[in-house]
Amino acid sequence: MLSNPSIHSKLPNVGTTIFTIMSSLANEHKAINLGQGFPDYPMNAELVELVNKAMKDGYNQYTHMCGLPALRERIAEKIGTLYTTKVDPETEITITPGGTYAIYTALTTILQPGDEVIVFEPAYDSYIPNIEINGGVPVLIPLVHPESRSDSYRIDWDLVRQKISPKTKLIMLNTPHNPTGAVLGAEDIKQLQQIVAGTGIFVLSDEVYEHLIFDNRKHESMLRYTDLYQRSFVCFSFGKVYDCTGWKMGYCVAPPALMKEFRKVHQFNAFSCSTPVQYALTEFLPRKESYLQLGAFLQKKRDHFLGLMKQTRFEPLPSYGSYFQLYSYAAISDENEKDFAIRVTKECGVAGIPVSAFYKNGHDNKVLRFCFSKKEATLEEAAMRLKKL
Repeated sequence: MLSNPSIHSKLPNVGTTIFTIMSSLANEHKAINLGQGFPDYPMNAELVELVNKAMKDGYNQYTHMCGLPALRERIAEKIGTLYTTKVDPETEITITPGGTYAIYTALTTILQPGDEVIVFEPAYDSYIPNIEINGGVPVLIPLVHPESRSDSYRIDWDLVRQKISPKTKLIMLNTPHNPTGAVLGAEDIKQLQQIVAGTGIFVLSDEVYEHLIFDNRKHESMLRYTDLYQRSFVCFSFGKVYDCTGWKMGYCVAPPALMKEFRKVHQFNAFSCSTPVQYALTEFLPRKESYLQLGAFLQKKRDHFLGLMKQTRFEPLPSYGSYFQLYSYAAISDENEKDFAIRVTKECGVAGIPVSAFYKNGHDNKVLRFCFSKKEATLEEAAMRLKKL
């Protein structure tokens, strides 16, 4: 008698993510959800109308596998303006259904079984599973935890040098960084250049928060540096820029030889992205103020939330980018991060994310991540509830 087939899991250690758990808890207890990264205010109405117009005008069928040519041209123009780098929209830019998809496709493109990938923790939760499902081996390096309120998480480049091996295929970067809000500086770029020079090591740079950067910091994109760009896949997200995370629209930029291989994988997966959205973005992207003013807009929200949280016993850790701020609760409780986050959701009605979820081994620093990309009233109510602790 034949038995039913069974699946040999490629991700045996992966279960329900903390984001799903915390969002479900937030819904169950009618809590304010500051856990997941999405705004609770309306996106730009003009962009919505442009999508509606594109649909009514009949742009509802597949478009080019690499993305609408006109949209890729607009992106190339933007890159040239921001980073003084000339990229060919025909051979170096591919539109993707979100930044996470672009990251997954880049990893699938270059990884062979046994290849090592340097990942800095805490890390966005998709990185390690995406590496492992492609047969790669994540080499985990912890970011240096801030020693004071004026300090931020940073990379220990000497430790990176120690971890480089003949099997190192890729270094993954994320700037501005999720979940810490840290950003790379000029010295980081110098160290990276020294480490990869003369090697076969690639760079995958997750830059989905490129415009969400504060305090007059400079976004150090791989696109600024010819030597780094020539070995890089650089991933971006329209969802983070235009408050439309549910549209799942992003893009990858890479030199022609790398992009050629990227497209080989892409064409057999999501070979076409939303056509009306691409037409709308093509028309909207030249409105530079929509992204150039984004940093100041979100810095104001960050600062407002910082001011409100002074009424609580939480201690902020610096955030120079993204729409997240980490807060230490060491003065409040000795509970582990997950238990504390669950209790705060149930008792105070505010959901955050335990930063231990961004470490493979669950490393616990008594820190929660809160998203401040919310209406002022939402942030004010959340801070008032957190005063109970």
